[in-house]
Amino acid sequence: MHTLADIVQTRHATKAFDPARKLSDEQVAQIETLLRFSPSSINSQPWHYVIASSEEGKARLAKAAEGPYSANSPKIRHASHVVLFCTRASIQDDYLAELLDQETVDGRVRSDESRANAQRARAFYVDMHRFERRDAQHWMEKQVYLAAGTLLLGAGMLQIDACPIEGFDQAAMDAELGLRAQGLTSSLMIALGYRSDDDFNAALPKSRLPAERIITRL
Repeated sequence: MHTLADIVQTRHATKAFDPARKLSDEQVAQIETLLRFSPSSINSQPWHYVIASSEEGKARLAKAAEGPYSANSPKIRHASHVVLFCTRASIQDDYLAELLDQETVDGRVRSDESRANAQRARAFYVDMHRFERRDAQHWMEKQVYLAAGTLLLGAGMLQIDACPIEGFDQAAMDAELGLRAQGLTSSLMIALGYRSDDDFNAALPKSRLPAERIITRL
């Protein structure tokens, strides 16, 4: 059984996928669980995921990887599954109410007092980013990247190869999927599957700065 420390030292950004190898339904279910249960600040969950597994679906995502991004197109097309991470364009009061209602249904909020406390605490941070810092969309995208990290580590534990991809035309992606009309914007993709023999990165050693350079122990 590999430990998490083993995984972070051996996983890599897969540069070429074997199009013949596919994830199982059980693996896909675990991937979806990882995405749903990723942590986020104040449980804001400001994300939406588009998962492409069909050739048609992956081709639609690959439309945004043309021109200067064309090196990423084969990764998208040859992967078993590709997850597009989308970020909410805004965080409105009706969405905050939806979160609170779900927490009530799930048993996290068990009284009127605890509901009021939860609402007040969440509103404090949301309003800080909406009105004081005026960086709400950027703050929400940070939470989406937490989900991306969760998926990358989880995929490693499942022995699934993965490659995070920021190199695509976000405006083209948003237009292709009609994301703006849904109050969303695309942020990044993660391609999932199994490496092919053409994956040169699999044979390269990991390179990181030494612990003494990046860690201060108090």
